Amino acid sequence: MKVFWYALRTNSRSEKQVHERLQKQGYESFLPLMTTIKQWSDRKKKVVVPLISSYVFLQGTPKDLLNVVKIQGVVGVLRYLGKPAIVQEDEINNLKILTKNSEGAKKITPRSLANYAAVEVVDGPFKGLKGVYMATSGKQKVIVQVDVLNSFTEVTLPFEHIKEIVV
Repeated sequence: MKVFWYALRTNSRSEKQVHERLQKQGYESFLPLMTTIKQWSDRKKKVVVPLISSYVFLQGTPKDLLNVVKIQGVVGVLRYLGKPAIVQEDEINNLKILTKNSEGAKKITPRSLANYAAVEVVDGPFKGLKGVYMATSGKQKVIVQVDVLNSFTEVTLPFEHIKEIVV
């Protein structure tokens, strides 16, 4: 049976527990995490939070989905047109690249690249990432979309790290 990536909806703030339970039961799962700084009135603290709230990704067969929905914390499987939505391998790869550590970007002179052009990152920690180019306020950004979740992530990169994908 063919293996696909699926998006599992979880209870609020239980993504890490669901990810651990899936792995303990032998499933291939992926939880994209990012480090952010939370501000309280008396202190700042680095915390690791899910990149996409209330979702964990599962690699498996349609038959696996029947057992996975019984796991504590799983609310259901993301559906499209009544069937479990399949998350594309490229989208999972983009999420994996985004969750790696990033490096500081230096300011350089922009070249002419049309907004919303399809681009690929060819250098740096985000190498292999595919997305859409946008320039705003003198910053070069690559917008990455996970179509099935209608989720967007923005990464600011040096110009020399991206190239246009000719379609």
